[in-house]
Amino acid sequence: MESQASEGLRDRTRRAVRAELAERAMELFEANGFAETTVDDIAKAAGMSKRSFFRYFATKEDAALGAVEVLGEQVVAEIRERPPEEPPWQCLREVLRRWEERIRASAEQLAGLRLIESTPALRAAQHAKRDQARALIGDALRARPGAELSAFEADLLTAAAGAALDAVSREWLRSGGTADRAALLDRAFDLLHP
Repeated sequence: MESQASEGLRDRTRRAVRAELAERAMELFEANGFAETTVDDIAKAAGMSKRSFFRYFATKEDAALGAVEVLGEQVVAEIRERPPEEPPWQCLREVLRRWEERIRASAEQLAGLRLIESTPALRAAQHAKRDQARALIGDALRARPGAELSAFEADLLTAAAGAALDAVSREWLRSGGTADRAALLDRAFDLLHP
């Protein structure tokens, strides 16, 4: 029991350090540009060595996209907590709507999204991270009690939800961060309702 508790503490500590590194990286990318910022710069800003940085992220792209990974993990956890009788599409909608409300409240998200969209290497890496997150989310949908989803159906639902999120993000960027992300997500889910 004690080893499980300490393992949980180690995991939480690791996530906290990763989140801080990702935050420092985004600050530097926004201030100096993605290409101009080095791993050394990020490590120094976080008060660690370059070697320590690589214990948490394999590349500076990974540091910039650390939030995507964390979001995927948190969405999976929230899907597991949803009522088992809730249809999968509604489950995705409810979980993602709560995240959209949180994102809208953060001006940092807008700056980070602009950076990702304007940097081809980050945009490509973001798509790869999102694919990994969608696979985990699809697995979580299929693992819900009473779920009778095939891998194909889960993949289709998560891909449709991902397309909705992408469209919401692009519209939010076009609006300069003034559009209501939660309302946009509701509209997208209504339009795509299976």
